[in-house]
Amino acid sequence: MRTGSDASGQDAEPCVVGIDFGTLSGRAVVVRVRDGAELGSAEHAYAHAVLETALPDGTPLPQDWALQVPRDYLDVLRTAVPEALAAAGVEPSQVIGVGTDFTACTVLPVLADGTPLCELPEYASRPHAYVKLWRHHAAQAQADRITAVAAERGEEWLSRYGGRISSEWQYAKALQLLEEDPEVYDRTERWIEASDWIVWRLCGTYLRNACAAGYKGQLQDGAHPSRDYLAALDPAFAGFVTDKLEHPIGRLGSRAGGLTAEAAAWTGLPEGTPVCVGNVDAHVAAPVAGAVEAGRMVLIMGTSTCHVMSSDRLGTVPGMCGVVDGGVLPGMWGYEAGQSGVGDIFAWAVRSAFPAAYADEAARLGRTPHEHLTALAAGQRIGEHGLIALDWHSGNRSVLVDHELSGVLVGLTLASRPEDVYRALLEATAFGTRTIIEAFESADVPVLDLTVTGGLTRNALLMQIYADVTRRPLNLVDSAQGPAVGAAMHAAVAAGAYPDIRAASHAMSRVRRAVYVPDPDRAAAYDRLYAEYTALHDHFGRGGSDVMRRLRRIRDAAAV
Repeated sequence: MRTGSDASGQDAEPCVVGIDFGTLSGRAVVVRVRDGAELGSAEHAYAHAVLETALPDGTPLPQDWALQVPRDYLDVLRTAVPEALAAAGVEPSQVIGVGTDFTACTVLPVLADGTPLCELPEYASRPHAYVKLWRHHAAQAQADRITAVAAERGEEWLSRYGGRISSEWQYAKALQLLEEDPEVYDRTERWIEASDWIVWRLCGTYLRNACAAGYKGQLQDGAHPSRDYLAALDPAFAGFVTDKLEHPIGRLGSRAGGLTAEAAAWTGLPEGTPVCVGNVDAHVAAPVAGAVEAGRMVLIMGTSTCHVMSSDRLGTVPGMCGVVDGGVLPGMWGYEAGQSGVGDIFAWAVRSAFPAAYADEAARLGRTPHEHLTALAAGQRIGEHGLIALDWHSGNRSVLVDHELSGVLVGLTLASRPEDVYRALLEATAFGTRTIIEAFESADVPVLDLTVTGGLTRNALLMQIYADVTRRPLNLVDSAQGPAVGAAMHAAVAAGAYPDIRAASHAMSRVRRAVYVPDPDRAAAYDRLYAEYTALHDHFGRGGSDVMRRLRRIRDAAAV
C-alpha cells in the first residue's frame, strides 16, 4: 500500500478519493482508508446544468427531454478533485485509489475512441447526439413497446424488472435514438453509460460496470436480450447489442486501470493511481450505510430517491427497477426501486407556490424558502391541511413504472396555504416509499431495516414523517456525501486496502441508528391518509382513469 509523508516527515495515512456525479453537480471527497473519516470535499456545478428546453446553440428540445454536456463532467475532475485535496490538506501521494459513481441510466453515444458525438461539429445541433440524463422521459412509447413485446414473447428476463421496462433505461433511449435520428444511431459506435465513460476518460480502459449493465442494460445471468427479440422491436435494432453495447463487464470494487497522464494532470493525482470500476450513485452508497446484510434497505434521497437492498431471496417484486445477482454486494440478490421525483417536487413547490410575502418573511427570519415552509408545516396536526397528493411530477418509477403519469393534489380550497401544499408533498413522497416497501414484503422479500442518506436528511420534519408513515425507525448515514464516500470505499477495495466491500464497510461506515422513531398516534393518523393515497394511486395508476395520458396528448399537440 503506497503512503506519503506529512509535514513532519512521518508516513501519512493512506486516503482514497470518491467522485459522485449527480444531476446538477459533481462532488469529490477525500476519505481516510483506516476509518472512513471525511477529510475534505468540494463541489462543482455543471456549467450547462440540465438541458430541458434547448441545446447550447439554441436548438429547441421537445417535452420530457433532459440532456447534458459531457465536458461538464470533465470539469469536475479538473476543479472539484484538486479543491477537495486542498481542503483535506492531503498530499496527492497519500491517495491510493479513485472511485466514481454516476446517476443512471445516464447514457451517451460515442465513437470507438470515446469521443461524444455531440462534440463533432456536424452533430452539435442534433439533440440525440448529447448525453441523455436519467430523467430523460421522452422514450416512454419505446419503453412500452419493449415491455409489450417481451411479455408477448415470454422473455424470462422481464420478471427480473417487475414486469415493466422504464423509459429511463438503456434500451428505451437507444430505440428512441434509432427511430428519431437514424443517422446519429448509425454513427454511434458505443452506446455507453456515463458511469463507464468517465472511468474510460480517467484510466483509458472501457469496462461496463456490472451494476449499470444489470439494472439499466437488461443483462441477466450473463446474457443480453436476444437478437430475435431486438429484431421484433425493429429490424434495424437487431444488432444493437453486438454492434454498440456489448463489452467486457467489470466487477464492482475491482481495478479498471491507473490514471492516465492526462487525467493525472486534471486531478493533481499521481499517474497510475488505481481507478475503480464505475458504479451507480444509489447502489454504491449501500456499504456507507452499513447495509451489507440481507434486508437492510437504503434510501438515497435527493432530487429523486433510490431504494436499494440486498437479499438472500430471489422474488418477483412488482415494479422493481431490477433484481441483479451481485448487483450491489457479491453473493446476494441486489434490488433497486425508486421514486423519480422527491427533492425535485419540493423545489417545484418553492418555484410555484412561494408568494412574495412568504419570501419577505423568510428573509427577515434568515431562512431559506425550504426552511421557512418546513417550519410552518411542522406546526400542523396530521391531516389539518385537508390535502392528499400523488408524487408523480416526474412520473412513477416504482411500482407502476410509468413516466406518463403526473402529479395530483386533491382537497384544495381558497383557504389552502403554501405550507399546506408543501407538507402534503412531503407526505406524498413518504407514502410512495411505503408503497415500495409493501411491494417488497408482498413478494416475500422482507425489509428489516431503513437507513437514509442524502441531502434531504437535513429536513427533520421530512425524516419524522417517513418514520411515522412507514412505522419504522430511521437510521441516518453520518455523512452528507453518501455516494461519494461509497465510491471511495470501493476505491479502497480496488487498491487492495480491504479484501472486499463488506470488510471496507465494517471499517469505514458511520451510521447513527434509530435517529427518528415512529410515534404510534401519528402513525395511526397517517394510516388513514395513506388509505386515501392508495385509492388515488390505484385509480390513476392502475387503469381507473386515463386522464393523465389524454392530457399529455393534448399538451403535446398544442406544442406543435
